[in-house]
Amino acid sequence: MEKERQIIHMDQDAFFVSVEIRKNPNLTGKPVIIGGGGDRGVVASCSYEARKYGIHSAMPGRTAKLLCPQAIFLKGDMEEYSKASHDITEIIADKVPLFEKASIDEHYIDMTGMDRFFGCMKFASELRQTIIKEMRLPISFGLSINKTVAKIATNESKPGGELQVTYPELRPFLDPLAIHKIPGIGHATYKKLSEMGVREILTLTQIPQQLMFKILGQHGLSLWQKANGIDLAPVVPYRERKSIGTQATFESDTMDMSKLKAIITGMVTGLTFQLRNQKKLTACITVTVRYTNFETVTQQERIPYTSLDSLLISKAHSLFEKVYSKRMLLRLVGVKLSHLVSGYEQIGLYNIAEEEYSLYQAMDKVRNNYGAEAVVKACIVTQPPRDEQGKIIKYNPRKKKVLLKNTEEEEPNQEPEVRKRSKIRSFMSEKGITGTKSYE
Repeated sequence: MEKERQIIHMDQDAFFVSVEIRKNPNLTGKPVIIGGGGDRGVVASCSYEARKYGIHSAMPGRTAKLLCPQAIFLKGDMEEYSKASHDITEIIADKVPLFEKASIDEHYIDMTGMDRFFGCMKFASELRQTIIKEMRLPISFGLSINKTVAKIATNESKPGGELQVTYPELRPFLDPLAIHKIPGIGHATYKKLSEMGVREILTLTQIPQQLMFKILGQHGLSLWQKANGIDLAPVVPYRERKSIGTQATFESDTMDMSKLKAIITGMVTGLTFQLRNQKKLTACITVTVRYTNFETVTQQERIPYTSLDSLLISKAHSLFEKVYSKRMLLRLVGVKLSHLVSGYEQIGLYNIAEEEYSLYQAMDKVRNNYGAEAVVKACIVTQPPRDEQGKIIKYNPRKKKVLLKNTEEEEPNQEPEVRKRSKIRSFMSEKGITGTKSYE
């Protein structure tokens, strides 16, 4: 029975910020914000000191600066965060029989039946202390009869807390809480329920299921069950990645078609490189655009399983032409590859796919040895400078050396020019783009 289950939900406290504080203890007790540095930047994470000013994840960086001008903005290091997440997962995997990694900073642990050997609350508390000691990162947990209640308990115990909600304590714990505490209730759903006068979980439990289905469909029934403490979802030990995507927000809105298509090309080549490294294929591609008025439109298409750049780039451009119909300025474009499966490209007998795939394998080998930007499509590299007649100005290293020498003589205090610079980075910085990646 569900009331006999023992589910632990462990969640890092302000994970990204905590990793930065571990690296620089001087940030302790200060309003720290990860991301959101540019005018179009978005807050990825923030410290609890920053949250006191009303700052939260996914908030525009400009708004966060207005709310807390003294906040410390950090660019963040996803590689370091991923390593810390991996190390925490290794600690958990070494000590528990069954766990599910729900995100980069949270885990579900199924301890059902283990309470006969030792108390689950005692075990969870000792595991938490082990993570704190070995990783020097704060973490909280909730223990209850299912994943939903355990997650709510974790959020109520934060920061740096631990809370158990047994079956008899279920209703007294859930009823007085606000409905936005239920996982899965977003801004739009919360607004709709609030307009109906439903602001506490107790009120939500008293609404008939048929009415919830009429208002919100299947999602309404799911929320009703969660409000009543019902969640039969198992702890899944391994979850196959379903999609991979990336998007770019422009510093200034644009409708330059050549620029937009070049950016989409760069996105697709980056995603296909990841697919081939992970030995995966995709069967669906989605293109997203966001207009200057914040209207967001998406278009997707099912395709034969593939990981080849040429086919996916062609499909992405075709979808972009369909979805970009208003001829308005754009502030964001994105590409997502979904319906992923493990496998390799099927090479046809009477086509050039074999030569093409061999080319991609050679390119991937170079990228793996020298970096993802070592080999890129020519169309996404900054165009070479031209003179007044439109002719390309050829590169003359001797002339550049003399120019640098003269510049250093005239301005001895000026810092020397950074000579080695990735062409793809030059392109991205000149176009004024901030990008994000998403994984599901």
